Amino acid sequence: MANAPKETPARKAPAAASKPAAEQPKQQPGAMLIAGSDCTACHNNQQKLVGPAYVDVAKKYEENDKNREYLINKVKQGGAGVWGQVPMPAHPNLSTDDAGKMVDYILSLND
Repeated sequence: MANAPKETPARKAPAAASKPAAEQPKQQPGAMLIAGSDCTACHNNQQKLVGPAYVDVAKKYEENDKNREYLINKVKQGGAGVWGQVPMPAHPNLSTDDAGKMVDYILSLND
């Protein structure tokens, strides 16, 4: 059929520009919990704000059960003196499970 319409080739969706792995956000449960909390008012992944950068916390605390429990308690109970005299407010209403996910994410930043 000479006059039949030609099929047009399927168009591919443009490929998303890929970012280096270091620039891609980690979509871990802990990262999402942090993003939806008041933590970002004082903390940042890469640089010190009011409190330490999460990467600095990860460098200071080796990833093990003892440090994980210590940091979970620190998040829930608050405190001051380890990173300076500005106190970190307590988060007593945060579940231990959620605090654990947040701590796991922070400690993963030392990879």
